[in-house]
Amino acid sequence: MDRRLIVVEQPIGTVVSRNPRYRIEDPYLRFWLAYLADKISAIEAGRGDVVLKTINDGWFAWRGRAVEPVIRDLLWRSRNIIPEVGTIGGWWNRTNSVEVDLVGADSKPVARRISFVGSIKWKERTQFEFTDFASLVESRKSVPGAADAPLIAVSRSGFGSNVSAIGDLIQVTPEQLIATEPL
Repeated sequence: MDRRLIVVEQPIGTVVSRNPRYRIEDPYLRFWLAYLADKISAIEAGRGDVVLKTINDGWFAWRGRAVEPVIRDLLWRSRNIIPEVGTIGGWWNRTNSVEVDLVGADSKPVARRISFVGSIKWKERTQFEFTDFASLVESRKSVPGAADAPLIAVSRSGFGSNVSAIGDLIQVTPEQLIATEPL
């Protein structure tokens, strides 16, 4: 941790939680350990096809987790998209049966005030749909102190027509995340 290789993440809420997660900070090292470290012998034997199959089978799940810290950082820097917050993290329960990708708060890990909760859908062909919205509304109930917090959704592929009309949802696209001018 002193060398910033591993990050300890705590769920953000208005009560103390003892559910830490440990994440390898460097994305290249995370990729190496997930897909290549134990496949060196296959690569040396000319069996790159085995390695490629392993990568293809787990790519979407790995990419979804890998992009979350990047999106949190971009949102935190984009004061024109979200309310001003001190930190952005996530929330999960002990069994990981409920996970919230985005929790904006005044401090971490124990916040006095939750500013928003949200979801990240980073899929190539699937938009953020009403079922995703309904799931986010339900998940918000589990985050301590977030009962009435505004909702935010970040979607790589946009938003379905049944979601676009929802006024209570801040909808964020990749273009908005990287925009340098206020929206």
